[in-house]
Amino acid sequence: MADIDATNSQNSTRKRSFLLFGAALAVIAIGYLGYQWTEGGRYVETDDAYVNAEIAIVTPLTGGPVAEVRVSNTQSVHKGDVLVVIDPTDARIALAAAEANYASAVRKIRQTIATGSALGAQVGERVADIGRMKAQVSIAEADLARARIDLTRREALAADGGVSGEELSSAKNAFAAAEGNLAAARAGLAQSEAARGAANGQEAANDALITGTTPETNPDVLAAKARLDQARIDLDRTVIRSPVDGVVTQRAVQVGQRVAAGTTLMTVVPVTEAYVDANYKESQLRGVRPGQPVELTADIYGSKVVYHGRVVGFSGGTGSALAVIPAQNATGNWIKVVQRLPVRIALDRRELADHPLRLGLSMITTIDTRGN
Repeated sequence: MADIDATNSQNSTRKRSFLLFGAALAVIAIGYLGYQWTEGGRYVETDDAYVNAEIAIVTPLTGGPVAEVRVSNTQSVHKGDVLVVIDPTDARIALAAAEANYASAVRKIRQTIATGSALGAQVGERVADIGRMKAQVSIAEADLARARIDLTRREALAADGGVSGEELSSAKNAFAAAEGNLAAARAGLAQSEAARGAANGQEAANDALITGTTPETNPDVLAAKARLDQARIDLDRTVIRSPVDGVVTQRAVQVGQRVAAGTTLMTVVPVTEAYVDANYKESQLRGVRPGQPVELTADIYGSKVVYHGRVVGFSGGTGSALAVIPAQNATGNWIKVVQRLPVRIALDRRELADHPLRLGLSMITTIDTRGN
């Protein structure tokens, strides 16, 4: 009897254990189903994410030998800090030449303006010459008419013997001289009119250079001024400054090296403006939208440092589509591969300042697809 009671007791205990285990499994299943119902698919995560930034490539805008290099790799710089100094000797000589050319251009245009006044006076003088020559022509015509009358009268009297041959010869000579004087006066008048035409042409040509302009607005002066401004800019460009706040990297310039315009000297990484490119599987992006909140952790700091950011947007293509040599398969043995699309995530500036990141560091990103 005692054995039967012991057996019944063991069976009862075993049943209770099975019931408790079944109840525990039911609770776990209900909890899991509830989680899936409320939170399932809300968060999408990837560890295929890396820090990136819009780096600034420092290049000179003018060439020459390098006189100073004031920074080194890993050095932090601020916008406007001097990075490299190019020997300014050639630029200073070019500036002095441009200043001389500008001064010469201003002097020439002022001389041209003054010449315009002189040419106006010459035109007036030529007009006066024409008036004088016209008067001389009139006088010569009157002298010729008088000499013709005298000659005609003496020729009539000479037929009757009323005048001597000497008087007739004198009258003929006077008539010939009057004709010569009239021809000379008319030639002088033509010459004066031609001189006036030349003076008018010179005045018009001079006016074309100065009409509507001043020494400051004349095209030749403006061109010289532009060359002077360019020379000043070239001199200023011998001092190369940092375009952004950041960290110097990939420095490739040394003192004494001669560089040409456009040569890459170094890069400046704006670490305070870093962002993250997270490569999500295409199947994870159904509910992802710009503006959704993101939590990120970096391998360099571990899970104790959590960054917060926002989805900015999506890349225009997958990594394989934008590769230098895109994958192609036309052999008939194609196998579908899940593609990844880069998602741009902006980071909180204050958190970046507290825990700086560097380009290429690995990140783990989790997007809340139900966030705003």
